[in-house]
Amino acid sequence: MTAFRRTPIAAILAVALLLPACSAETKPAPAGSGTKEPVPHGRVEGAQETDEQQPRLVMADARTGTVRVLDLITEAVTSLRPVGPVRGITTDGRFAYLTTGAGTEIIDGGAWMVDHGDHVHYYRAPIRPVGDINGPGPVRVHSDPGTTALSFGDGSVRLLDRKALEAARPGVGRPLSGATASVVPYAEHLVVPGAGGAHDRVEIRNRNGRPVSALRETCPEPRGTALTRRGVVLGCSDGAVLVSEDGGAFSAQKIPYGTTVPRTERAVGFRHRAGSTILTAEAGPDAAWVLDVTRRTWKRITTGPIVAVNTAGEGTPLLALGIDGSLSAFDLATGQRTSRTALLTPVSDGPAPVIEVDTARAYVNDPAGRKVHEIDFNDRLRKARTFSLDFTPTYMVETGR
Repeated sequence: MTAFRRTPIAAILAVALLLPACSAETKPAPAGSGTKEPVPHGRVEGAQETDEQQPRLVMADARTGTVRVLDLITEAVTSLRPVGPVRGITTDGRFAYLTTGAGTEIIDGGAWMVDHGDHVHYYRAPIRPVGDINGPGPVRVHSDPGTTALSFGDGSVRLLDRKALEAARPGVGRPLSGATASVVPYAEHLVVPGAGGAHDRVEIRNRNGRPVSALRETCPEPRGTALTRRGVVLGCSDGAVLVSEDGGAFSAQKIPYGTTVPRTERAVGFRHRAGSTILTAEAGPDAAWVLDVTRRTWKRITTGPIVAVNTAGEGTPLLALGIDGSLSAFDLATGQRTSRTALLTPVSDGPAPVIEVDTARAYVNDPAGRKVHEIDFNDRLRKARTFSLDFTPTYMVETGR
């Protein structure tokens, strides 16, 4: 199919944008408001609420700094100004953070969701550049409704006010001292691994950076973080630590590997569907880890040589992209391969492609072919759509989550 072709679905979407997801729920008008209409529950000023998720792909060319945003609903593409050579990309669900030689460029993907627990609101807004923050890459980012934490490659951390970021006024951020690993805003506090003299203590701090408590479980050599519905997951040399909160009290539970794992086979970066409690990570060059946060178990699945893994969660397969360019699906329970399809040319040196997932589809960037492939992982890895591009999509993240 032709990439980025505008279709009648755009007209349907325009109507859907006028329908609030929870129109029956409203906040009472404040006293003295006269005849003002009640504010719809979950409303975000300046954004349009929709009745479905609004996934978008933010892509960047490593060499030229070209940045494009692909709307997966309308298939429209938005071009943004080049940012210079790009060395990495990450996202917090709404914003994309591009590591460049000068720091981190922030792009508002213009799509996000607000999770109220028993229901979810979906929003869309204009796609736009937001600003830049100084700091060496790679950058790791986590956010909650009040704070965004940028953890840089030199161990420094800067905290951004979320409202200012959403208004495209990020500022320079507030430094957070004493952190040596990725910091995660959670439950109106900060989860800070790598603290203490041995850099293995996990601290809970308030928004001003002051310690509130130190958790009982330690996390030696912390690398890799994930935010799930069960809490914050920290990757450690001996497994993982799950940090959770209940009624203002924080606790930690160790999820050990159960055996000694060589340094080269440890999970050092988690990939998963946003909010899912099933996490994946590479386990050396030819296997993958599956961490079930709910069941507190690790499973190692032999895949053969791979460059990327991911999963949409329970009931869906582990997806693994081979160094030969093939995409494979593995049963999470048995570890057996269930499907395989040739997708890309063999992956050579340079940044590896990634697998982005949502509830029904997976997206794989194809830098050599200048394409993005949409995969139906519930239909034997059927290629649902292919988007041809006019640049090299070296890096890619999905927003709207």
